[in-house]
Amino acid sequence: MNTLHPACAEYIPERMEMVSSQIQARGVRQPQVLQAMRLLPRHFFVPAAAIPLAYEDTPLSIGCGQTISQPYIVGLMTELLNLRGQETVLEIGGGSGYQAGILSLLAATVTSLELEFPLANQAAARLQALNLENCRLICADGSAGYSPCAPYDRILVAAAAPHLPQALLDQLAPSGILVSPVGDRKSQRLQVWKKDARGHPSMQELIEVIFVPLRGKNGAPAD
Repeated sequence: MNTLHPACAEYIPERMEMVSSQIQARGVRQPQVLQAMRLLPRHFFVPAAAIPLAYEDTPLSIGCGQTISQPYIVGLMTELLNLRGQETVLEIGGGSGYQAGILSLLAATVTSLELEFPLANQAAARLQALNLENCRLICADGSAGYSPCAPYDRILVAAAAPHLPQALLDQLAPSGILVSPVGDRKSQRLQVWKKDARGHPSMQELIEVIFVPLRGKNGAPAD
């Protein structure tokens, strides 16, 4: 952020405590991830009624049936991407824009996709207000990825489908990393997909998680 927005000067003790007790204490160690989460004001990305809860250890509703993820999960998924500052990143499920904002502080460019136009519009405005110029938010079906800018060095998916959409794996570059929840509404696990230098993928399953369903043509089936 070239020029700090006034929101960055608010709730600083709450952000410090959030990072210390919810994220660092639970095993997230990358200094750049911790610093990004200390800097970016999470309360700026939630509805006004939810601001008092913005730094609690919980997801929060942001409208349109979507949520802003629990701070620990944001920190964990970001750390799993192993960002070094030069990567092109695709985020699926832009929601409030908070995760995209964190990524933009750690990567070269971020493309974030959000299916719901009101959320996409609000998130884009927030990111612009914070002068996060390397991040763009597009209203689009994230389950199909975004081929105009593919391949991507890193992909983060913030909604769950029963199986990882092949379109997303296809858009991951050789030596890339993709992090996504996979499963149904009752049982999901966080998966980390990696491609080797030749583009061959491998997958590791980690902790149980709960995310909203990934919607779109390659997403979760409708109710």
